[in-house]
Amino acid sequence: MNDTKSATLYRMILPDHVCPFGVRAKAMLEDAGFSVEDHILRSREEVDAFKAEQGVATTPQVFIDGERIGGSDDLGRFLATQG
Repeated sequence: MNDTKSATLYRMILPDHVCPFGVRAKAMLEDAGFSVEDHILRSREEVDAFKAEQGVATTPQVFIDGERIGGSDDLGRFLATQG
């Protein structure tokens, strides 16, 4: 039985800016025992395309079991209910 929890994270790391919320989301997932499939959005164009495709206003975005959890604040609330 595979009980490894996995999550997919889309976060922004631009040449001049690392999104602190993405760093926070990754740390929270790892602390909760998730293996993280980390997708880095490396340009403003990639970020804008991702947000348009997903219909979201912000990054990071976390997906667990194919379900969009949301950003780092949403993730915090989600993890609080898993305990």
